[in-house]
Amino acid sequence: MYLRYALPLSLLTVIFSSAAFAQTSSPSNTPINAAEQSAVIATLGQQLKSQYVFPDVAAETAAALSAKAVHGDYRDANTTTAFAKALSKDLRSIGNDKHLAVKFAPDLSPPPQDDDKGRDDKGGDDKDATAKEMAEMIAQMRSVSARESYGINRVQLLPGDVSYIDLRNFGHTEIVGAAYDAAMSLVAGTKALVLDLRQNHGGEPDGVAYLISHFFAVGDDRHLNDIYVRADNDTRQFWTVPSAMPRFAGPIYVLTSQHTGSGAEECAYDLQTQKRATLVGETTAGAANPGGWMPLGHGFMAFIPVARAINPITKTNWEHVGVKPDVAVPASSAMKTAYVTILNDLLKKSKDPSEQAGLNDILASVQSGKFQLPAYYP
Repeated sequence: MYLRYALPLSLLTVIFSSAAFAQTSSPSNTPINAAEQSAVIATLGQQLKSQYVFPDVAAETAAALSAKAVHGDYRDANTTTAFAKALSKDLRSIGNDKHLAVKFAPDLSPPPQDDDKGRDDKGGDDKDATAKEMAEMIAQMRSVSARESYGINRVQLLPGDVSYIDLRNFGHTEIVGAAYDAAMSLVAGTKALVLDLRQNHGGEPDGVAYLISHFFAVGDDRHLNDIYVRADNDTRQFWTVPSAMPRFAGPIYVLTSQHTGSGAEECAYDLQTQKRATLVGETTAGAANPGGWMPLGHGFMAFIPVARAINPITKTNWEHVGVKPDVAVPASSAMKTAYVTILNDLLKKSKDPSEQAGLNDILASVQSGKFQLPAYYP
């Protein structure tokens, strides 16, 4: 999911790290009564109306959920798991937003904060407490990201001097930047790159911008994306990062699937609108509005989008519609399609008979299925 990247510090105190959320064990499925359900729905309505990026949709969704509760629609969802599932389904249906979700996570969900939370006796911000919370959250994110190899599932050199990177998520630049630099150092000299985002569900837009920065020449600064945040009525711009090294000048093929979501969609969309890559695969999930996990009380949390992406070229984003590939094929065929295309292009450019013979052998092996391509498990 697209996460907190552009949010003000005051809002970060009530939005919890997805890294922390991901590493908790599954909570037990416990009973929940009507009074507890009503309290959770009431708080959810308040969070939507105060935080959701589209205020009119927030008000309509909150009212609809409240009416469903009064009508007894959640009577049979009498366990925490069933209730969270039912609320998530209704949230996404009524709000028409795939990012909206409710989870039962009692280990991470304190009571919702009131207006006085985080302030000292003199009415000022409790900066020490906030700084400590932020430091703990970042440390936790570093730990989780390191265990997951910073989202880099695989880096491989394929026959024909073609490189392959399977990236499963995008972290904050300060956490994953060095790992991205290292991965790009391994592929910088190859003739073409396949970037596999088919199993990437998103992450942080500063990480997206940092990775993409490796794909433009030094000095070729690109405005990649904007994020409008409702809470402070401000827009943050994301540009390529001059310090990102090394740079890759060859052709890029990005693999997508219907599961490619959020920040991964931004990566594909940015590269497509900047005319820097060819997208191969399926239309992506269509989730463009970023946000974070917010407490609802009684152990529940809701993921609520608090911002929206605005591409500087198209002036819109991929919400609901997804990112459409340049070459539409089933996700399971995308790697083979991209690799065969690259090999054919290399053959056309080659003037060396021995190189041509080698490329023809590789192409025949790939087309016949004898060469084992990186596996894809949807």
